[in-house]
Amino acid sequence: MITGITYQSKKPDASLAHWIESFWLLANITDEEKTISILPDGRIDLFFSKTATEPFHVVLLGLENSMSSTIIAPRTLTFAVSFKLLGAEYVLKQSVAPLLNGGMRLPNDFWEMEVADIDNFDACCNKVSQKIKTLLNQEPDPRKLALFNLIYDNNGDLPVNEMASKVHWTSRQINRYFNQWFGLSLKAYCNILRFRASFAQIKAGKFFPELNFADQAHFIRTVKKYAGVAPKALNKNKNDRFIQFSTLPKK
Repeated sequence: MITGITYQSKKPDASLAHWIESFWLLANITDEEKTISILPDGRIDLFFSKTATEPFHVVLLGLENSMSSTIIAPRTLTFAVSFKLLGAEYVLKQSVAPLLNGGMRLPNDFWEMEVADIDNFDACCNKVSQKIKTLLNQEPDPRKLALFNLIYDNNGDLPVNEMASKVHWTSRQINRYFNQWFGLSLKAYCNILRFRASFAQIKAGKFFPELNFADQAHFIRTVKKYAGVAPKALNKNKNDRFIQFSTLPKK
């Protein structure tokens, strides 16, 4: 982990598992800027942040389909909610398609959050969880639940036509839904999940494909497409620049 950066995460309770992947807290406890690289990971992130120079602010980030770099300002504290895709429709109740590779500022009092809330990670998780439960006032479409269970349970490693057949929803309708709500096709999203699923094996020094890649050359091309570097460079993670690798739990 980058010197001066602290990180902790927590899974939601089972009642929120369809919509929320995790809660996490990231802090730069130093007086220096920290430059990090963000890899596409298939999540929608809601940030509640404060820094030494900027007041409390709230930002919603959409999906990413390429690596990006950002700077963590000195004395930054960020509490984040990482959503699964169904969270856009049923919790946030808005399309994140316009936010592909981008984000938007939200009102500072979004969800009635206050700057003091993010100082206590567990209490903040509880407050946000209770708020999310009050927003879940619509029964989810069973086809969508079934589709996303297939997607996440298999790390995107099923053909689109097979998933469509299993949930009795046409590929065309599914892709229309994905493009309308998330800004990319189902296949493109599954490719991101397959890339993300390779993080642990790459960190362990395994540079051959373990998921449904045609061959090692295909695997390397995919990693380069999303990370901007080959698997071996990703494994080295020079200067801990790839934050998702730095925060992966040790086996």
